[in-house]
Amino acid sequence: MLLALLAAGGVYLVGSLGGGGGIGGGSTTDIVVAKQSIPFRHQITVDDLTTAKVSSGLVNTYTKQGDVVGKIAEIQITKGSIITSDMLAIDIGLVSAGSAPAYLPLASGYVALTIPTGEQVGVAGHITLGDYITVIASGSVSALSPPKKGATVSAGNVSKTVFINVRIIGLGPATANVQPAGGAASVGGTQPANGGLTSSLTIEVTQCDAEFFTWFLNNTQGMKYTLESFADYLKAPPSAPDPTCADVLAAHGVSVKQIEARYHFSLLG
Repeated sequence: MLLALLAAGGVYLVGSLGGGGGIGGGSTTDIVVAKQSIPFRHQITVDDLTTAKVSSGLVNTYTKQGDVVGKIAEIQITKGSIITSDMLAIDIGLVSAGSAPAYLPLASGYVALTIPTGEQVGVAGHITLGDYITVIASGSVSALSPPKKGATVSAGNVSKTVFINVRIIGLGPATANVQPAGGAASVGGTQPANGGLTSSLTIEVTQCDAEFFTWFLNNTQGMKYTLESFADYLKAPPSAPDPTCADVLAAHGVSVKQIEARYHFSLLG
């Protein structure tokens, strides 16, 4: 609450600072402001932001929209407000839900799926909120592709990347302390009992991909995640349904037949 009050106290409306060269006719600079109302615990996208000329000399502000995209609003941010670093966090895990509705930042047509992780599976705990990962599935050719009539069943094992650009929207049950976007000291919370290494990741996927992912979890020898370079992340999270799987009704089940049709594991055997 103290953080929210301090951040709220730092909200400046563009209307009071813009125009005529700023307060007292001084110099102005371009500052990132809220293009629309930004709800509490919302992961900020480029559509939420714009810039405006305001008086120079303000602290904890941003001059580049890219420095704000992907961060989490720790308070309700009013349309037209200058965005300051004490309004934002880089980890939603310990941003108190307060009286606001707790919801995940899912685009229309997408669902949340929680998957297991660990030190060896999940890049030694380096995967965090807002990251994008790729997923590798490993198993025997015979388990991953339907046997062909009269063909000799291959006993070999294969590994293949089965998902790319999978967005992380939650960590659990252990989470690192919230780090203010400005890079100041940790805010609130306590250290996780297990030292901070998470045991699960919550991802944003279509219902169709959720079925495929569940099949791999249940039918392979193991899944492994790789962490993508931040330079390769999607420019913005999904904001509209995927035309290949527009809603949950588009998912029709997965068997080894659908796995082979999509991934062609038999060609690796």
